Amino acid sequence: MNNGEQGDNGWLLQPAPGEDRVTVMLAAFEGWNDAGEASSQALKYLHRLWDAKRVGVIEPDEYYDFQFTRPEVRLTSTGGRKIKWPVTKIAKAAIPGTKIDVVLVHGIEPSYRWRAYTAEILAKAAALNVSHVVLLGSLLADVPHSRPLPVTATCDDDVLAERLDLEASSYEGPIGIVGVLNEVALLAGLPTISLWAAVPHYVAQAPSPKAELALLNRIEDYLHVPLSTDEMADDAQAWERGVNDLAEGDPEIAAYVKQLEEAKDTAELPEATGESIATEFERYLRRRGHEKP
Repeated sequence: MNNGEQGDNGWLLQPAPGEDRVTVMLAAFEGWNDAGEASSQALKYLHRLWDAKRVGVIEPDEYYDFQFTRPEVRLTSTGGRKIKWPVTKIAKAAIPGTKIDVVLVHGIEPSYRWRAYTAEILAKAAALNVSHVVLLGSLLADVPHSRPLPVTATCDDDVLAERLDLEASSYEGPIGIVGVLNEVALLAGLPTISLWAAVPHYVAQAPSPKAELALLNRIEDYLHVPLSTDEMADDAQAWERGVNDLAEGDPEIAAYVKQLEEAKDTAELPEATGESIATEFERYLRRRGHEKP
């Protein structure tokens, strides 16, 4: 399966004839689809980066078991108390220097009525002129923390999959709200891709900045926009050093990590390594071009 590496032809967004701007929806959900909170944190990063403004919410009453997903009480700036309910937030932003608008959907995986929930998301997407969908997820996997964390990109839209050199997902088994939204979006005629970052299962606790960075890099590739990820890269390196220290203090973990590293290095073909280097160089050129006056 292609893991999301592509050249100049692998551009997700192509404006419709006569259209000046493109609107893409990026969605992530906390819970089962969000190992290490990598996908939800990546979406929050983009929200801050692009200064997205809230344009809507999906109210929680019909979709959540509040004994499982409990509301929280918070102190306000004036010293009062306010209950924070698990609403699904919908925000919009224009990516500076581009003709791309983004709609960011961030929520918690609901307890009930998933079909009605996803239909409500798509109704709001239609009202905001969304033309493409990118779904973010992260999952626990047998991957070493000391190697680049893979991001699997899949697409069930035949035309888009051919253009991006992607394959449909071959997974069978239980799915989360991301999988349901993927199917519903495709039924609505929206070209959709899913990006899933692998999080080492032996360091599953949040945060997981290296997996978050891997997702952001793939978003950068597909949208062809430069992302300022230097701070995130520093966090990822610090996280990796911390896990190294943890492994050095536990011989069993150290032996297991070494086994994963050997398996990963054996599976890596020279061609794949070359593609990775080429993709990273393309990101560098985009960022340099963006920084020029």
